[in-house]
Amino acid sequence: MILESLLAYAHIMAFLMLATFMTSETALCRAHWMNPAVVHRLVRVNGLSLISGAILVATGLARTWWGVKGTGWYWSQPLLHAKIALLAAMLVLLTMAARRYRVWRARLQADGTLPDDEDLRKTRLLVMWAAHLMAVVVLLAVFLARGVLTR
Repeated sequence: MILESLLAYAHIMAFLMLATFMTSETALCRAHWMNPAVVHRLVRVNGLSLISGAILVATGLARTWWGVKGTGWYWSQPLLHAKIALLAAMLVLLTMAARRYRVWRARLQADGTLPDDEDLRKTRLLVMWAAHLMAVVVLLAVFLARGVLTR
């Protein structure tokens, strides 16, 4: 039972890390806060978001392999597949934001140009969509852990 508790703890902490970094990205991606330091910070914070997403995937896989319910039970659950699909969508959105941040940084280094308001708004929307998807992922995780809507 201690292993199961530690696996659950690690998975929850990964969710909290990801939520923290996505929130930071969303907060920083505003026109009235934009300056050269923020562009560089967005690249770093987004990298931490992506690393947190990778840790989330790793801890989730660890739960399926070493958890009490076992791989057979977990991988036969449609909720797990829905969680994975939504998490993949989240990570795609964060990767799209990462590309934009890197373009901003390159443009800043080349000619000192900051992103325009519309580009900021669109990029912020990507991260916000990812954050909203995470709320659904967590709900599915709770259902899965409690056996709701499972086979």
